Amino acid sequence: MMSDRLQLLSDQWKDRVAEAVTFLQGRGFAGRVGLVLGSGLGNFADAVEDAVRIDYGDIPDFHSPTVAMHSGRMVCGQAAGVQVVVMQGRLHPYEGLPHDELLLPTAVLACLGIEVAVVTNAAGGLNRYYVPGDLMVIRDQIDLHLHDPLRGLLAEPMGSAEAAELGRRGGMADMFDPEPARKLVEAAARCGVPMHSGTYASMPGPAYEAKAEIGMLRRIGCDAVGMSTAPETVLLKRLGVTPVGLSCITNPARETGQPELSHADVVEVGAMVRDRMATLLLEFLPQLVRA
Repeated sequence: MMSDRLQLLSDQWKDRVAEAVTFLQGRGFAGRVGLVLGSGLGNFADAVEDAVRIDYGDIPDFHSPTVAMHSGRMVCGQAAGVQVVVMQGRLHPYEGLPHDELLLPTAVLACLGIEVAVVTNAAGGLNRYYVPGDLMVIRDQIDLHLHDPLRGLLAEPMGSAEAAELGRRGGMADMFDPEPARKLVEAAARCGVPMHSGTYASMPGPAYEAKAEIGMLRRIGCDAVGMSTAPETVLLKRLGVTPVGLSCITNPARETGQPELSHADVVEVGAMVRDRMATLLLEFLPQLVRA
């Protein structure tokens, strides 16, 4: 699986990805499910049993995150009986990294052989029915970074027979498979966790959206907005991994009369609901690998 996915990467990128993959495989990193943990949500990694943990800074070519509450560790082990590989914290476009640096951990995660990736984030609620602490399974996404995150990273940018064969659904129009999303909603119901389903908008950041931008996002059908996820899920999909998106709504979209928002506010709400999210993920993971 690693070699198949590596062949989809450009020549100048694949060697760097392969070096990091070989480093991690030599330390026992492998799994069926990958998880990417967003702001304030990293405590799920504490539920991983028989865990092996490695700081990003110790992995070849990895950068350590500069954003608060992104620990910057890869964790491998068992969660709810499922072998998982966890990215405890992520890199963001606004940290000033080019996309080959930004997406290197995601490419490595895919080339470790995972079948499904659960990508979580902290997000602002655009849908007026959402309140802080709600969770939203991502039904679809709109990437507003205005730059193709995969530019120069793929061997065949327009796709190939290998990519089509590896892909679960075969195209970007089916970015998020409805079946794992349905299982996630069912797991939430069993846990008593409120769950929405909606469209996620990915913005460059780090500034929070102006009121006019909030209005635009609502008019084009977005339910939540954040500063990550879309570049990662596009790459995962192209490499034949099934992405599952999950947003934690940390605040309503700021409008007239509402207080100024800070990253500390986002992290605070994430901390309030992280145990709920961990419970949900532990209920959900076995459903992903059940035949």
